[in-house]
Amino acid sequence: MFTKPKQIEAAFQQIRLICLVTIVGAWLFAAFVALHFTRKMTEAQNRIYILSEGRAMEARAGDREENIPVEARDHVKNFEAAFFTLDPDDKAIAATIGRALYLADGSVKRLYDNLKESGYYNGIIAGNISQRVGVDSISLDTRSYPYYFRCFATQKIIRATSIVTRNLVTEGWLRNVAKSDNNPHGFLIERFNTIENKDLKVEVR
Repeated sequence: MFTKPKQIEAAFQQIRLICLVTIVGAWLFAAFVALHFTRKMTEAQNRIYILSEGRAMEARAGDREENIPVEARDHVKNFEAAFFTLDPDDKAIAATIGRALYLADGSVKRLYDNLKESGYYNGIIAGNISQRVGVDSISLDTRSYPYYFRCFATQKIIRATSIVTRNLVTEGWLRNVAKSDNNPHGFLIERFNTIENKDLKVEVR
């Protein structure tokens, strides 16, 4: 008499179990597909294609953290070259200083204004002096933020009658800013300071 209802109840339990397993399996499959798709999308976004001589070559983009030392040193090197490389031409000076000011904060603008007010740039133009700087090394501390740097460079002051070689040691801190055409590495130099700048040798021309 009760056999049939028991069979029906067992069948319902079996159906419920099958439905539950199916739903859980569907959710797990959907989660796997979503995770796999996200990973593939991330990998695709990290691929960079470089066009060289009509051929597309694939490169992979690294994380910002991995590139910080390389980019930071290059940022400092670009700044030093732009700020300290001068020729006896007011437009050339304005162009190079303008590039440098995009890479640093008000501490560099104040330094530039002081040099300009003291007649430093006018002296370069009047004396037909060229100034060149070569970066020897850059020490960088990425353990704390902003990142402290110290730059060791050699400066040459070229006059009609002599070439003066000077050492140049500067320091500052780097903080992150948005990347742009004027600031491709996305750093800004703060509290820039010249520690040492003295003659090493003088060559008579």
